[in-house]
Amino acid sequence: MNELAYIAKDELDRLLCLRTVQEKQIEVFAAACRLNTLYMIARAGSGHIGSSFSSLDIVCTLYLDILQGVQGDLLKTHDFFISSKGHDAPGKYAVLLGLGLLDFELIHQLRRLGGLPGHPDVGTPHMYTNTGSLGMGISKARGMAIARRRRGQPGHIFVMTGDGELQEGQFWESLQPTANQGIGEITVLVDHNKVQSDTWVSRVSDLGDLVRKVSAFGWEVHRCDGHDIQQLLAILPPKPGNPRPRFIICDTIKGRGVSFMEHTAMAPTERLYRYHSGAPSPEDYERAVAELHEKINGLLKQLNAGEVKLTRVPRSPARPVEGAQKLIAAYSEALVEEGAKNPNLVVLDADLVKDTGCLAFEAKYPDRFFECGIAEQDMVSQAGGMALAGMLPVVHSFACFLSDRPNEQIYNNASELTKIVYVGSLAGLLPAGPGHSHQCVRDIAALMGLPNTVMLEPCCERETRMAMEYACRGTQESVYLRLVSIPVQVPFTLPSDYRLREGRGVVVRDGSDLVFIGAGPVLLAEAFKAAALLEQDGISARVVNFPWLNRVDPAWLHDCVAGFPALITLDNHYVAGGQGQFLLAELAQMERLQGQRRASFGITEIPRCGLNDEVLRAHELDAVSLARRARALLGVQAAEGRAAA
Repeated sequence: MNELAYIAKDELDRLLCLRTVQEKQIEVFAAACRLNTLYMIARAGSGHIGSSFSSLDIVCTLYLDILQGVQGDLLKTHDFFISSKGHDAPGKYAVLLGLGLLDFELIHQLRRLGGLPGHPDVGTPHMYTNTGSLGMGISKARGMAIARRRRGQPGHIFVMTGDGELQEGQFWESLQPTANQGIGEITVLVDHNKVQSDTWVSRVSDLGDLVRKVSAFGWEVHRCDGHDIQQLLAILPPKPGNPRPRFIICDTIKGRGVSFMEHTAMAPTERLYRYHSGAPSPEDYERAVAELHEKINGLLKQLNAGEVKLTRVPRSPARPVEGAQKLIAAYSEALVEEGAKNPNLVVLDADLVKDTGCLAFEAKYPDRFFECGIAEQDMVSQAGGMALAGMLPVVHSFACFLSDRPNEQIYNNASELTKIVYVGSLAGLLPAGPGHSHQCVRDIAALMGLPNTVMLEPCCERETRMAMEYACRGTQESVYLRLVSIPVQVPFTLPSDYRLREGRGVVVRDGSDLVFIGAGPVLLAEAFKAAALLEQDGISARVVNFPWLNRVDPAWLHDCVAGFPALITLDNHYVAGGQGQFLLAELAQMERLQGQRRASFGITEIPRCGLNDEVLRAHELDAVSLARRARALLGVQAAEGRAAA
């Protein structure tokens, strides 16, 4: 259990040179790619096994037999493949690595800085559009097809979607114009593995008769077994001159290739599929590798070929975060407590019940829990109707999807002067592994102008419970609760008598030369550590926890920062439109504080993908970087021997 295993490039080349019928070669290569996909995800510590495995037979068939004139550059390639669902990126990487279309050394760099991003990104060759936010693929492909026609560039576009993805409204919006405009160079492949991120598609929002529905839009619709290579080879080749776009429903099994990871191994009573995201346990990894290795060798034996050799490398030891604050767990408990106090409190979720902390509420109050699926706009408007009818809706999704996609619906609800609690988890720069589609660093800006809505970001479990109590019983306004999802070691404790008071924060470390002020556990923890580094240089830094993102008591703010030579605001968010700019705008009106040196430290470019520590450093938001930047603001040199900090 202390090793990871993969199939090296020379062995993959041998498999690709086997003299056999095409379907057997594809079957062997797909099994090898599953093993390498598993290696990448286990090494990275996160990724999507289930949807990578369910789609790999299709992707391998495309690359080994169907796609013609493939180039890494969209302007040069003839045919190409894009994944709208995006979760299957590790599987596609495994195929590209195996075919020599990416540098094979990148097999060790999934979700690492400068490596392979967690979701498709155009900075990687053969990734022709950014995905991860669902529902966009067909629209993007249609735009590409129109542009390629104007440039006289031939070729065919294959777009893969998930089946849960079909709950997104944009998917249905994209069907009619694609057919009306006769974009016959598009083939959509549905990875119909029956399971979305949390549970069965049919239990969330059943797709019904998909063949008849899509046919009604004018598409040519087919259905096949997405794991039967012969069927795929027969149905995938495009028909020259066909004016109708094609829609192929590929019936697949989530987790295909490892028996206990396949969704068909789930008991009928099981609520959640366990291998959608995240790395497998060491025990599950060993079992999966053994099963895949045996399968590959069994196929090779049928072909009278030698067994495949595995390359083994040491497994990096896990780095447990001792004593970490887990805000989602604290929120989950607080949600159940508020549900007990208010029988009109109802919970809505967008297919992320586990990740957003709703499982306990669903178990205790199933009649007050509503799974809305991957349809955020519909969920938010449904919540608006509930609020108008006397309920207190608490609405959940990842912050990146909740703040932006249904932004107009949130504003519409706000205009009705009802009360709704919105809870956006996975907020901020970290975790950095999924990449910028999931790193929510613009939600504060997107929601800052909302009327009658308070925005809060707690820094620890205790403040999370306070924030939920305030959201449900402490205000008549709607509330946006911004939650960091990763466990964070918070090196300070809030004062025992601390209570949430609107527009006011609390000093968690005092000083006299400089003020760090911000919200949330990630950057406040780094600022606290930076203050300790600065102390070694004779600089005394105050650190202030200020959880209010769009409310401030001007008198409190003045007293908090008055007399300090310098002030630094901290944003786990883009600087533009963040809490820092909000506070600095308020301070600009205070004439008595003119002359104070001020700076806003936060995100200023598209977030990087990688390990959390390396990404914080890359954005100069780790403790060492904060200390260095603070010294520069004050015009102070580091003490001798500490210049690196």
